[in-house]
Amino acid sequence: MLATMGVEAFAERARRELLATGETVRKRTVETRDELTAQESQIARLASDGLSNPEIGIRLFISSRTVQYHLSKVFAKLGISSRSQLDRVLPSDPDTLAP
Repeated sequence: MLATMGVEAFAERARRELLATGETVRKRTVETRDELTAQESQIARLASDGLSNPEIGIRLFISSRTVQYHLSKVFAKLGISSRSQLDRVLPSDPDTLAP
């Protein structure tokens, strides 16, 4: 995302920091645009388990507002409008991130 905005230095720094934590940098393409990111997938799973936004935030060390932001993206990508629909649309394999 940073690269597409034209801030290559920040994109490179973010890539290095992600690699240092053991994460990999995922290329965004037209094919992956509607796939859940790892963070979105994790938040969706916790929400489907019945955790509230503040509870998810505590577990992931993020604010409940950030959880809300990610859930809104999850809902849009999966074509749903509520948490109660998550169980129905999330893949049974947590490593499968496509809707």
